[in-house]
Amino acid sequence: MRRAAHQLFDNPKVLDDPVAVSILGEEAQAQIRLEERKIRRRASRYVRAFMVVRSRFAEDTLAHTLGRGASQFVILGAGLDTFAYRNPYDERRLRVFEVDHPATQNWKRERLAAAQIQVPASVTYAPVDFEKQLLNDALAAAGFNAGEITFFSWLGVTPYLSRAAMNSTVEFIAAMPKGSGVVFDYALPRASFSWFRRFAFDAMARRVAKAGEPFQLFFDPAELVNELRRLGFNKVEDLGAEELNERYFKGRADKLRLGGGMGRLISAAV
Repeated sequence: MRRAAHQLFDNPKVLDDPVAVSILGEEAQAQIRLEERKIRRRASRYVRAFMVVRSRFAEDTLAHTLGRGASQFVILGAGLDTFAYRNPYDERRLRVFEVDHPATQNWKRERLAAAQIQVPASVTYAPVDFEKQLLNDALAAAGFNAGEITFFSWLGVTPYLSRAAMNSTVEFIAAMPKGSGVVFDYALPRASFSWFRRFAFDAMARRVAKAGEPFQLFFDPAELVNELRRLGFNKVEDLGAEELNERYFKGRADKLRLGGGMGRLISAAV
């Protein structure tokens, strides 16, 4: 819904994603328009900015990875990600694997059908529960080729995982052919925030816990970068609000930008 609100209220677009509006259905679209005043508040802008910039950063990094010979794009925890349905690349050049929990994946496919959004032949669905199954098993069953250069997008997932589930996935990606890479977002430890940010963090933590997906995993940026390099990622880029604002939100008249933020984006290439 935040990506859809970006299409309706923000200009210029950081992420051009018209499918985000249509996949929601008419009722959700109407709700977004009714809440315009709330959507334009500063706190809402901060969250919306992070939602759109993480997808934009991932798709920009995908473009660079294609230049290194990538032929597969794996979207981990795909949710309502829409890249596959507005994919600008030739489907013979890039195969897209959407990985998600079976129930979420079924719901998404229902939404796509209801909105009459065509599923391209280049898309393959790989159902998996990250806490109970190995990623490589689920991908292999879906026809994934582990010998090809691959880019992985992993957005809005890691804060909800156990450390074991996180480690197994990162190690799997690190073992991919040279040129492969990943982009993911991660949460900072509560202790690193000011008292005001802790107040905002606690409010958000209560909301996600109530929804059944509590925050579990947090990282210190320097320690995470060092861990990724130890695993074999030779190029790591870690970005916070300041760097992302400079790259994607500079000079905007509508004040869309990231706040101090509780999350960061990281890109790592093998």
